Amino acid sequence: MSDDLVNRAFDPEGPDRLWVMDVTEHRTGTGKVYLAVVVDAWSRMVVGWSIADHMRAELVADAVQMAVWRRRPPKDQTMAHSDHGGAYTSWLFGTRLRNAGLLGSMGTVGDCFDNSVAEAFFSSLQRELLDQHQWHTREDLALAMFDWIETWYNPRRRHSYNSGYSPADYERLNTPVAHAA
Repeated sequence: MSDDLVNRAFDPEGPDRLWVMDVTEHRTGTGKVYLAVVVDAWSRMVVGWSIADHMRAELVADAVQMAVWRRRPPKDQTMAHSDHGGAYTSWLFGTRLRNAGLLGSMGTVGDCFDNSVAEAFFSSLQRELLDQHQWHTREDLALAMFDWIETWYNPRRRHSYNSGYSPADYERLNTPVAHAA
């Protein structure tokens, strides 16, 4: 179990300082689909995600692993904030955080405001994708989730938090370019 290192301060000063994570589920004609995400609170970019037909620890561990591969965060500088769900309190998830040098953080039990950035992401997903169709198969929904995150949400969906820029544009405009020596 981790302490709450965030205390609802969801405005980090730069990228890869605070990642928030959560899981949602949605029913299809062939069963439920689970989506775990890792969102960089600085830009609201989904930096890691995993989709499965189960809610085991591998689901959230795989989302974190994708985020680590994509971002390569500096050791002991990135807070990884979640709720107290069983997957987030698992040995596998804790080991994945420690091996990546991430600082585990958990909000209080049963308080949606302690993970409001992730909850806001899922609210957008619900309104803009999930409620728009009846999903006949898990495969259809999984493909739609992938497409929504990678071709709409990250590169093009505007956010008031980002002064009207998409997460990708916000990062591109606000991340200093490293010059080769």
